Amino acid sequence: MTNMQDREKAFEAKFALDEEGRFQAEARRNKLLGLWAAGLLGKDDAQAYAREVVASDFEEVGHEGVVRKLRADFDAAGIAQTDDQIRLKMIELLSEAISQIENG
Repeated sequence: MTNMQDREKAFEAKFALDEEGRFQAEARRNKLLGLWAAGLLGKDDAQAYAREVVASDFEEVGHEGVVRKLRADFDAAGIAQTDDQIRLKMIELLSEAISQIENG
């Protein structure tokens, strides 16, 4: 019985670690996305804008809050970026974020 309990605890610990890693990667991706968008938008304080983008991810489940924020900001600035282009950039930057986290 102890073996089974140990395996269950190990599985729970791995799941928690995986979830934490996913959260960190998505937060890093959103920061990178914010820095990218800040450059396109000509923001003076790119770091502050990146924090706004990261915060927008907490407004609803999934990444659509981030897409909506960027879409609204791009539209207001007259910058042509489709939702698909934004999502593609998110995929590219998730890969970069994971690499950054893995490499310290």
